[in-house]
Amino acid sequence: MPPNPALVSRLQDHLHQVARERDPYLATAGHFFVQEYIQAQFSQWGTVARHDFTLQKGGRQHQNLILNLPGTSSHKAHQGMILIGAHYDAVPGTPGADDNASGVAVLLELARIFTAQPTRRPIRLVAFDLEEYGMKGSDAYAAQVWQAHEPIRLMLSLEMLGYFCTAPNTQVYPPGLKYFYPTTGDFIALVGNLTTLPDLWFLSRQLRKAGVPCQWLPAADNGKFVAATRLSDHSPFWDRGYRAMMVTDTAFLRNPHYHQPGDRIETLDVNKMASICEGLAAGLRRL
Repeated sequence: MPPNPALVSRLQDHLHQVARERDPYLATAGHFFVQEYIQAQFSQWGTVARHDFTLQKGGRQHQNLILNLPGTSSHKAHQGMILIGAHYDAVPGTPGADDNASGVAVLLELARIFTAQPTRRPIRLVAFDLEEYGMKGSDAYAAQVWQAHEPIRLMLSLEMLGYFCTAPNTQVYPPGLKYFYPTTGDFIALVGNLTTLPDLWFLSRQLRKAGVPCQWLPAADNGKFVAATRLSDHSPFWDRGYRAMMVTDTAFLRNPHYHQPGDRIETLDVNKMASICEGLAAGLRRL
């Protein structure tokens, strides 16, 4: 079934706003614009909180943007929240359409979907800063959540969701994995720690029902044996014992425009992004 045309159109609109140079130090105007755009979009659905953090003592202050959406169930079994994040910064010299305007666009539309049709569990949506500087924003936020003993049922990091290629031999892998997965880069990948095994299986089924080919990988020992599995905002949550996974088109293992000026909107499959959004929404609603 084709994705909702209105959803495709809104994702396109978000991409055109977010895909611009936005390094927090070398493209400050673009970074501020995108931060304010996310704030305005989140503000349609509730009160936006800002989590302030610094890279080092006395350094410049940065912000993660947070929107909380209440769940509908009062049952204790449904009190653990689903935390969905995407980073909004980009490396210098690229508009960062796939990395990570694509993740931000889907994050913003999930806010719309879950406001219109609330889930049993509370939903927390977080736009992280400074992912490109070593997951600094998500690390600071995961530390705060952990120290506050906040219950998280599942954390998802939306990390590059828009680049697909149907040509053969367009997908590469870290050593040892190529024997188990397709060589055509036309799927979305779910990468989770071992405690997410049931969720990897379940969400992959929901994505396939939405028309998105999907592969999944359980990463042993928090991904320490396959470094590429740790390169997004889920890894600080892994390190604090939370169930967490990355949803990704596999980044530099597929996309030749990764961290390059060519990472532009016209290289993305927005229809497939819309199907990913719909599949994730359907799956998360049932957790």
